[in-house]
Amino acid sequence: MSNTIALPGGVSRRRPVLAELAGRGRIKDVALIAAGAAWVAALGQLAIPLGFTPVPVSLGTFAVLTAGAALGLRRAVAAMALFLAAGLAGLPVFAGGQSGAGLPTLGYVLGYVMAAALAGWGARRGFDRSYVKNLAVMAAASATVYLVGVPYLMAAADLDLSGGLAQGMLPFLVGDLVKALAAAAALPGAWWALGGRRRPGAREA
Repeated sequence: MSNTIALPGGVSRRRPVLAELAGRGRIKDVALIAAGAAWVAALGQLAIPLGFTPVPVSLGTFAVLTAGAALGLRRAVAAMALFLAAGLAGLPVFAGGQSGAGLPTLGYVLGYVMAAALAGWGARRGFDRSYVKNLAVMAAASATVYLVGVPYLMAAADLDLSGGLAQGMLPFLVGDLVKALAAAAALPGAWWALGGRRRPGAREA
């Protein structure tokens, strides 16, 4: 039996996401949101600083993409908002153990919210079950991090466009492509490992 139900106007009901295999309920939602924020914080600590830019190489983007797709749009946004709030409050959750509102890289964290939302949006529509569709979503989500992060870096570090691209985007493109490829494979792989299980009655988020 299909998990999508046709609605008037050709719109389909959105599909369950991986997190909903754990069941439903406010307490579980809170736990999933906290786990998503912790996942991004933990992987963000696997960071390599670069001497010519304040932006480190980290697994943060991979964590954001996978958490966003696993949680669904609303929970993903809530998880990234929690992650952002924790860092602004002084907890060392940002890449490399950083925190605070004065970081020139704060724009990338703001971009995480958009990236997670886009990944969650795609998963809600079942794109996380297809490698090709999921890759398109993950690549687009990765790009949104730059859309916020690079202009913010330029303003914070007083860089022109070429300087912003040289310090905030170009050195990271290959690595982010690899992370998008890995994230795109992780979600269909997780569904396959779980035997393609669905929960048609799972609450949408």
